[in-house]
Amino acid sequence: MTQKHAIEVLLRPPVEQWSALTALSAAALSAAAPAAFMMTPGVAYASAAVFGLLAVYRFRQVRGIRRYQRNLRRLPSYSLTADRIPFSVSKLFLGRGFRWEAIHTQRLHDAILHADDYLDPGPLYQWARRKERDWEHVVGLRHLASVFAKTAWWNPVRPLPMLGGTPALHGVGMNQEQDVWMDLRERVGHMLVLGTTRVGKTRLAEILIAQDIRRGAVVIVFDPKGDAELLRRVYAEAKRAGRLDQLSIFHLGFPDISSRYNPIGSFTRITEVASRLTNPLPDAGNSAAFKQFAWRFGNGVARAVVALGRRPDLPTIQRYVTNIEPLFVEYTEHWLERESVSGWRSEVQSLEGRVANDKNLLFAYKGRGYRAIALIQYMQAHVELYDAVADSLRGAITYDRQFFDKLVASLLPLLEKLTTGKIAGILAPDYGDSADPRPILDWREVIRRRGIVYVGLDAMTDPVVAAAVGNAMFSDLTSVAGEIYKGGSEQGLPDIAHTHSSTRANPTARDGGSAGNAGAIFQPKSDQRVALCLHADEFNELIGDEFIPMGNKAGGAGFEVTGYTQTISDIEARLGNRAQAGQVIGNFNTLVMLRVKEEATAKILTSQLRDVRLSTLVEVSGANDSSDPGSSVDFTSRNEDRLGVERVPTLAPADIVQLPKGQAFALMEGHLYKLRIPLAASDSDTELPANIQAMANEMEQRYASSEDWWKPAWGTLAVEKNQRTTESSQHSPLVMTPATMGADAAGMDG
Repeated sequence: MTQKHAIEVLLRPPVEQWSALTALSAAALSAAAPAAFMMTPGVAYASAAVFGLLAVYRFRQVRGIRRYQRNLRRLPSYSLTADRIPFSVSKLFLGRGFRWEAIHTQRLHDAILHADDYLDPGPLYQWARRKERDWEHVVGLRHLASVFAKTAWWNPVRPLPMLGGTPALHGVGMNQEQDVWMDLRERVGHMLVLGTTRVGKTRLAEILIAQDIRRGAVVIVFDPKGDAELLRRVYAEAKRAGRLDQLSIFHLGFPDISSRYNPIGSFTRITEVASRLTNPLPDAGNSAAFKQFAWRFGNGVARAVVALGRRPDLPTIQRYVTNIEPLFVEYTEHWLERESVSGWRSEVQSLEGRVANDKNLLFAYKGRGYRAIALIQYMQAHVELYDAVADSLRGAITYDRQFFDKLVASLLPLLEKLTTGKIAGILAPDYGDSADPRPILDWREVIRRRGIVYVGLDAMTDPVVAAAVGNAMFSDLTSVAGEIYKGGSEQGLPDIAHTHSSTRANPTARDGGSAGNAGAIFQPKSDQRVALCLHADEFNELIGDEFIPMGNKAGGAGFEVTGYTQTISDIEARLGNRAQAGQVIGNFNTLVMLRVKEEATAKILTSQLRDVRLSTLVEVSGANDSSDPGSSVDFTSRNEDRLGVERVPTLAPADIVQLPKGQAFALMEGHLYKLRIPLAASDSDTELPANIQAMANEMEQRYASSEDWWKPAWGTLAVEKNQRTTESSQHSPLVMTPATMGADAAGMDG
């Protein structure tokens, strides 16, 4: 149905059915009794064919109008199993939908005007819903009420899908629906997905992640809240693509089986260490000064540790924040020895003896060791000797101890949380411990081996620790992006690209947009820049000031960031600045917006759309009495239909608020699309290895956060399968190393 007239009249009774029935009757009569119409058999059969074609044409019109009106109230279900998700090496599948144009705004406006007839359920539907409640406890009628509640096709009063919203937002273009693809060249411009809780953000993430894994990209998934379905999807897709050996799992909630990661052990500039330590600290009001001091002090400690030839880690930083004196003594002696200062040892030893016998030490030196005081006095006596790190440590050690503790009071609790219990074992890995089977996560190595990383931050248990670790990872990745942008992912290694230049793409790889090719994986050549797809759920919990340069420049390094969050206010609250929040949002070229509840968030999309011309039909009628007594005309009357035009927004914020679950608007490449995200259908992806399954089961029990609104029956099936898997492996240890992961995966039904 395309608009051929100024006014498109689709909300009306399908009157074409009468002409269709008439034409069908004429065709039947012409073929059955040609003599009754005084026609020869040849003419009769030709007439019957013409009437039959007219009947078909009219019935198609009737069918189109009825289908359009039905879709305004109830859309057909759309679901896909994991192995049927379309896949291409040059495009990204987003769902099914259509390009939103002015005609769709017109249709939506008309549908709202006739909501009572075409949008709201009829009286029979309302009666059935009342009887479901009234007869629920009535013996003899409860079974009839349960029949009314069945969603089978034969039930004329079946309930509407539990998706909420207004189906008409998609129904106005259902006749134009097709697969919607995004050019992968646009991915480096980054994508922002906005939507309130339980409307389909995680389901969309699963679809995008599945395609990225099959395409052979580096995939990093941040999951702050702990979604078991997302973990299952990452594992199942890694196995389906033959990349299980490239999968790493880091989870703060399961330290015994998690990979290890040093959040401050890898950096490009030494100042990054202090920034990662202090980013989670509050910086509003008076807290800003304490945060700046904590940064300055942490930066001095990190510089000293690195200068001593050691890799900084959280326990080391905590140790020296609590007691700076040993680091000052060790570094100062190292500095003096490095500069080959003659006679410093004997002079310091002499000063140490004097300090031990001095009864009138300065108040600032109370409680300090004699060696440290002697080194301070030596530095004061030899002002020509200067080292910025030593001077910074000297300044910290001369603070009054109580005053110093107040200055670092905000940093110490954070360090305590990050270095307490089993979590310290994964955030402060012992690089020399060969007995620990847990791998150590290094982003540069992940990129070089084209890995897949799932990061669970356990934010529901401790949001402070989750934010600190997630923010440190983002900062680390920003640093890596800068290195790759300048020198490539193989920077610092031998000419590895030349060594493997003969590597070819996988000859079994298939490029196409059809479903059913999930087993294919595209293998880029080793000298080709590999995309790094970073998916960040609850994106606002992870970002800091360092994300702005990542969004601006990381695209040149092959980073493709997809952020998922709920509102613009979440980003603003995290950064503490509306201007910075605007900078972050401005770095996302592609915007996908599901249902949101905040008007300011909805306006991020609607304010970018131009106004359209809306046609309105005004009915005018009137009558005038004749004032001429000699005229035979007593009065005149008129009836008019006036066509008016007014400018209205393409979409209003209220339209975004009324989106059903699993539906979205996407603004990409300068065009607006209306999408339906495919719902999950039953497949075998829940058949996971025992250790992964046990981990996913505990995540479901602990967090209960998976967005399973689209599968009421599938959730029960998954639980039953999980129980069977758990019972069969209840004596299996929950250990996940690369070896055990591969062994357990051998029996998985992919």
